[in-house]
Amino acid sequence: MRNPTARRVQLATITGTALLAVTALTACGSNAAAATKPSSQEIAALFDQWNTALQGDPEGVAELYAEKGILLPTLSPVVRTNREEIKEYFEKDFLPKKPSGTITESHVLVIDENSAAHSGNYTFTVNGKDGARTKVPARFTYVYEKIDGKWLIVEHHSSAVPAS
Repeated sequence: MRNPTARRVQLATITGTALLAVTALTACGSNAAAATKPSSQEIAALFDQWNTALQGDPEGVAELYAEKGILLPTLSPVVRTNREEIKEYFEKDFLPKKPSGTITESHVLVIDENSAAHSGNYTFTVNGKDGARTKVPARFTYVYEKIDGKWLIVEHHSSAVPAS
């Protein structure tokens, strides 16, 4: 595979803009060294972090979301559009059911060094209305952004799997 930095230098030299070539080389060199794309495994592991947080308090779960994160939750028709509303959902609607999730199908898309998406299917085991543990199959999409060095959820959509 050809070196993209070398190609930029070559193209800039051909057009007679040596200054542009030096600028492109410097910018590409510094960005390439500092910015590394996360692995698919690193992004997939963010679900485990979130799932573990469900065993704690609502504040701990909400802190995994960006300040203006969006949540389209599984067990509520109300869209949450900030961390405080997200915390309220987990506090009142989800954590009291003692949820535990297991991913059954996983697809990770690494967009760049600061953004990625994770989609698929998961099954939650929750306390039902009668107190018995019930399985809830659902689909999910998490969109992550690296903010101040930390991966945060900027959008999370979870919906029950439709009947076939």
